[in-house]
Amino acid sequence: MNRINLDRVYIDIVKDRKESCYKDYLKTIERVKNSTAMYKGKPIPFLYMPKFYTEEDIERFRKLTSTLMTILKKVIDRYVEDSSFREKFGFTKLLEDLILTEHGYSAKVPMARIDIFYKEDGSFKFCELNADGSSAMNEDRELSRILSGTVAFKEMEKKYKIHSFELFDTWVRESVSIFKEFDSSIDKPNVAIVDFNDKGSSNEFEVFKEAFKRNGYNAEIVDARDLKYINGNLYFNDTKIDFVYRRLVTRDLMERADEIPDFIRAAKEGKVCIIGPIKSQIIHNKIIFKILHDNDTLDFLNKEEISFIKNHIPYTAKLDGDNLNYDELIAEKDKFILKPMDFYASRGVYAGRDFSSKEWKKRLEECSGRDYLIQEYYTPAQSDLVEFNEGKLMINKFNNITGIYMYNEKLYGLYSRVGENAIISGLHDCYTLPTFLVTKK
Repeated sequence: MNRINLDRVYIDIVKDRKESCYKDYLKTIERVKNSTAMYKGKPIPFLYMPKFYTEEDIERFRKLTSTLMTILKKVIDRYVEDSSFREKFGFTKLLEDLILTEHGYSAKVPMARIDIFYKEDGSFKFCELNADGSSAMNEDRELSRILSGTVAFKEMEKKYKIHSFELFDTWVRESVSIFKEFDSSIDKPNVAIVDFNDKGSSNEFEVFKEAFKRNGYNAEIVDARDLKYINGNLYFNDTKIDFVYRRLVTRDLMERADEIPDFIRAAKEGKVCIIGPIKSQIIHNKIIFKILHDNDTLDFLNKEEISFIKNHIPYTAKLDGDNLNYDELIAEKDKFILKPMDFYASRGVYAGRDFSSKEWKKRLEECSGRDYLIQEYYTPAQSDLVEFNEGKLMINKFNNITGIYMYNEKLYGLYSRVGENAIISGLHDCYTLPTFLVTKK
């Protein structure tokens, strides 16, 4: 059993029931509109087809993330220990100070979503590493709930056992476990889910809040500007906050540090449990892809880890200062993609294949001097997926990207996006597919 065969089975089910599935698809659109699967006030774009993974896929993901986390923890340790190594990242003095603060528990990356380009034969390359602010769990949750009630899915269930991934109660369990390392004396910690109100995903935060409460913990969604730090304790109104679930991404934190002096002081002094720590910026910033290839990084890794990097981390260089041959970058434009070091949601990302040579040259010039990276473009795997266009059933090819959710450095779930463009993101007309694990009956 493999994913391609599972896709074919599902497509055949829809083909055999075109009319009933189309009517069901229209109802599904309404269900999504009336759900919390929203982004910036609009329903999440989806297809009338889930993304299926097998136990073999999950085992591959466990192995690759285990190797990656071992490498990343070595890099984080070297950053903390070696001031000359720290210089490679180019972080500000404030950010460096926050990173070097002892965070009080063993996990260096408590939450992450590792995005990869994954092919049927098991080959893959990494796209990006999302640490602080990792999101979209509610998109998968809601779409999984809704799509599992469709006509086609119920027919699929007659043939296979199909399981969704639970990403909320599991996070409560793991985050509380992390907090207990920090302070085992508090049985029922008060939790603050922290971001700027004008930045965060309120629907998703509400679901996390309810998950904490369902498991017996007081939780509040808190704007970082409303926190007060008094005598080594963090407060929201009159409530002492025992641990922060940080959704506030480091870039936003740094750009608006003057708005949140109390949160900054709490993070600097290390007396409040913040999950995740500012250390996560070491791997969250896309400069990590370049640094992993540097000789002085490879020097403290073993042969297996070096091979892993060379095979799976795309070639990456600074657009400024890495002795690049611009004529080659232009002549071979389809082989490259431009990425800002520290934006998120694919903002400011440009693939050479989307531009003419003249336009690409202009993009290179515009991005020069703006903390940009040039990276090898890896052609994503394609899959045939169901799409309805004005009532007509179409089977179209889509590029795939897979997100792997890591809680407390362990795999807990998957996230799937597909698109027909070179860049697969919400800014580039992509779709989110609910993810399921399929096993034989």
